[in-house]
Amino acid sequence: MNGVVAKLDQLQDGQPAEAEAVIDGEAESLVLLRAGDRVDAFLNICPHAGRRLDWAPGKFLLSREGHLVCAAHGASFALPSGECIAGPCKGDALRRVDVAVQDGEVRLAR
Repeated sequence: MNGVVAKLDQLQDGQPAEAEAVIDGEAESLVLLRAGDRVDAFLNICPHAGRRLDWAPGKFLLSREGHLVCAAHGASFALPSGECIAGPCKGDALRRVDVAVQDGEVRLAR
């Protein structure tokens, strides 16, 4: 494994965070979601129209229920599954990126 994406202690539990990573040779924005020692990662792209999910770089909307909400068109995604449960892409899902936590670092899993 390689490709450090973030330090675990810099991620707040239950709060989406943005990180940059190189995937297949392309720079990509990721959404990271920490739950204890586990981190889930998704491409920061709404499957509806291909736009970023954040309303400003690294600033994400969460519903009262804890769903990630696309700032552009209001699609809601269940976390940590990434499934779209409401809005224009209902039934679709965010594209998961495999990461692993090792020695306090979130790394791309290869």
